[in-house]
Order: sequence, then structure tokens, then C-alpha cells
Amino acid sequence: MPSYRKDPEAIARLTPEQRRVTQENGTERPGTGAYLANKEPGIYVDIVSGEPLFASSDKYESGCGWPSFTKPIEPANVLERRDTTHGMIRIEVRSAHGDSHLGHVFPDGPQDRGGLRYCINSASLRFIPRAAMEAEGYGAYLDQVEDIR
Repeated sequence: MPSYRKDPEAIARLTPEQRRVTQENGTERPGTGAYLANKEPGIYVDIVSGEPLFASSDKYESGCGWPSFTKPIEPANVLERRDTTHGMIRIEVRSAHGDSHLGHVFPDGPQDRGGLRYCINSASLRFIPRAAMEAEGYGAYLDQVEDIR
């Protein structure tokens, strides 16, 4: 089993926007994220720790302005915390090992796929295309990735 951790070198390489989102609990402007329209098969990992978070097969178009997923690829890698900022009560999601702010989870996702919508900032993610998954150490997740049309 690979070891994932909050990597100071990875943090040093973050763009200002990635740092603001992952380290300062920021949010991208809706419709601006690099992975919003991505339909390639692969997995999304924490930009800081590399821990696997979401699969392309669980990504869907929710219309909310951020990449949306129905479930984490590894539930133990996604922590949920109560968030009462901005006058709202929401559930924040963070990476377990990297402690990166990822976004929020809402109970308004597709009912036939569990009913959850993980609304995730692209700035907190790194996409690993299916063709590179084995070489980058994510081969164990190939069976959870499918072609998206």
C-alpha cells in the first residue's frame, strides 16, 4: 500500500490559486476549473499528497460550475467536516493524508447513484489519465475507470 502524506515540496510547487484553495480553504470561481469539462478516463488525486480521490466513472455534469462526483474512489481518503462559514451549514471535504481543502458534499446528487454530489475544486486535484495510471502507481484502480462519452 502506498504511503501518502502532506508533501512540503508539493506545496512549494503549488500555483497561487492551488495554494489558496488547498491550504487556505478557498474556492475557485464557478466555471473556471481546469477539470470541469474533462471527460477523459482516469483518476483524480490530491495535488499535495497524491492520494486517490475520485474516478472519472463517478464524474457527472451537475451544472453547479465545479467538477462533480457521486462518490470517492477511496472513501477513507476523503474526510467530511461540518462547515459553518459564510452563513451556511455545509459539509466540507478534505483529503485525509494531504489535509487539502477539496470542496463540499451535498445531498442533491443523482438518486440512482447514491444521491450525493461531491462538488470539488479543480485546483485541489491532479488528473492521471488511464494510460498513465499503471506507470504512476495507480494500477490498482484501473478497474474503477471507464471511458466517458
